[in-house]
Amino acid sequence: MLQVTDLACMRGDRLLFQGVSIDLQPGQMLRLGGPNGIGKTSMLRILCALVHPEHGGITWKGLDILKDRENFHADVLYLGHAANLSELLTPLENLALMARIACHEASDDDTCVQALVRIGLGERLDLPCKVLSAGQRRRVGLARLFLATDKPVWILDEPFSALDVHAVGDLAETLDEHCDRGGLVIYTTHQEVAFRTPVTTLDLAEFAP
Repeated sequence: MLQVTDLACMRGDRLLFQGVSIDLQPGQMLRLGGPNGIGKTSMLRILCALVHPEHGGITWKGLDILKDRENFHADVLYLGHAANLSELLTPLENLALMARIACHEASDDDTCVQALVRIGLGERLDLPCKVLSAGQRRRVGLARLFLATDKPVWILDEPFSALDVHAVGDLAETLDEHCDRGGLVIYTTHQEVAFRTPVTTLDLAEFAP
């Protein structure tokens, strides 16, 4: 269980939100909502133990994620809004590099090829990423999901951005399948997306000062 207790977040001298508490169970899907600038990305980074909250705390399996950061990060996949690709490398080269950096166990080339095929890039494996569309570049990063099925917590910042309708549906099914396995998905989006899994929405505007 991921337990969030009385979180507050500052950006510079500005208090973004305060008093956020929620308990998240295996198989649950949480959408962070609220207008731009409310602190959704900041909240995701706090949930990943990448930055400290101004107040409050988070536990995973009963342990403080900041004090047990290494073990917590072994259970988490975080995909930020930016794809962070090398435009001179191919999708396969980029994914293999990202997998090695993230220490995914299943990071051999065959597994990376399968992941890219599943995400709809089977015919773009050997093209430099600079010639891909924004949606295709986004899919290269999202292919990491298929290398991280062993990580129970997926935290995703705007994963549906730049995707066409078909790709949005495919990604929604991938997230549903992760929840079916007992995984936990936390994400942000400005789009309306249909899931099989019931979605809990946490609107950070309700916690603004």
